[in-house]
Amino acid sequence: MLRKIILVVIWLAFVTYTILLAPVDQPDTWVIGWQLLTLKWGQLNAIIPTIFCLMGVWPMIYACMMFADGRMQNFRAWPYFIGSNFTGVICLLPYLIARKSNQEFYGIKDKWLSFLDKRSTGFGLLFTTLVLFSYAFIAGNWQDYIQQFLNRPFVHLISLDFLLMCLIFPITSLFDDDMARRGIRDKRIFWAVALLPLFGPLIYLCWRPPLSETASYHPSKNFNINSNQGNNNQGRGKENNVLLH
Repeated sequence: MLRKIILVVIWLAFVTYTILLAPVDQPDTWVIGWQLLTLKWGQLNAIIPTIFCLMGVWPMIYACMMFADGRMQNFRAWPYFIGSNFTGVICLLPYLIARKSNQEFYGIKDKWLSFLDKRSTGFGLLFTTLVLFSYAFIAGNWQDYIQQFLNRPFVHLISLDFLLMCLIFPITSLFDDDMARRGIRDKRIFWAVALLPLFGPLIYLCWRPPLSETASYHPSKNFNINSNQGNNNQGRGKENNVLLH
């Protein structure tokens, strides 16, 4: 419960802060946004496109855990994943807040879930991140970035959004549940991943064992079926006894 309270506070604070800054009302927001979307990165400080692209890497990191987790929830993970690619934690946090902790997985992995569960997907995300960081460090201007961070709401907010993506990863129980779902019980692994922002989760995705596929039904449903069958058999037995007497 404490974790969820922290996540709610973070979500409310960031939404309020975003509204107060009103980046959509700033003329330079549309200029930067168009340059990013049309890949005219030569006109931008390399650090800004890097952060922008990393805000696409982070939703994929969460997706590698969300969709297996979403199979066990009462609502779908798709809307939150798609929304997080556009608004970051503003759309991601509602899923993390509303979900119930669950450390099980039942059913067959479809193609999308199989893709997210592969270690090669983790390696692909890690390679992409290393390329982006190299681009930022080689071509980026850190003094100019700091000035833009302080004076341009769009740059300011995507930077904070990136930091919040890093911050909430160990706070939510999504990561704990994914470890338990795969039979990983060593707390040292949790802290090693949690204390290494971005690269810790990426390395975890490259290392974690795949999920085991099981029957498509939930054991509790099977239990209910067996119980009903047992009750029916008992009822038939009583009817037979009555007829005999």
